[in-house]
Amino acid sequence: MTRQSFHQELADLRRDLARMGTRVEEAIAGALRSLIQRDTALAQQVIDGDDAIDAMELEIEERCLTLVALQQPMASDLRVIGATLKAITDLERLADHAVDIARITIRLGDQPFIKPLIDIPRMGEIAQGMVRDALTAYIRQDADLAYDMIKRDHELDHLYRQIFDELVPIMGRDPSTVPQAAQLLFVAMHLERIGDHATNIGEWVIYMVTGERRELNE
Repeated sequence: MTRQSFHQELADLRRDLARMGTRVEEAIAGALRSLIQRDTALAQQVIDGDDAIDAMELEIEERCLTLVALQQPMASDLRVIGATLKAITDLERLADHAVDIARITIRLGDQPFIKPLIDIPRMGEIAQGMVRDALTAYIRQDADLAYDMIKRDHELDHLYRQIFDELVPIMGRDPSTVPQAAQLLFVAMHLERIGDHATNIGEWVIYMVTGERRELNE
């Protein structure tokens, strides 16, 4: 394999990760929409689409390992491959969180919400924005965008604590709300974890571009 064809392979890897990222973004958006709109059919579509995302992860992983085995990548190229391997793992986990939210939608069915959903949609908007910017930073190899995206993770942490502090008293006043309140807390937890995985991708973008490996999710 010539250097030109090797660099084309790297470009193809970035393209395929972007394609996987688009599917993951769609899964997260679909899961949130299914919850807010009480659309169990859409929730099932999110669940059914997870196998395709898993297959994309395995395909990209195999190509990364093949490139390492058949070539002797320079340090910068090796960072691209390594960051891609790590990023697809986080993307697959993002999709798993979308599936978990979709399953909660199905579990809740058409029961009325115990309170208006305000902070969960806000968390969803922030989480989706973080994932979108993490993917854009990867595609553009933009460390500055990755840094800016990571700074937003504390907003998700704050909203999660706010939801927790709001739901716990509701459960204390009315034990019949406990099952649904617990599920809504799980949704908030999954959204907080989505932010964590977006942060991980951002950290790998920074490593890919600068060679610096830093834990920024503190």
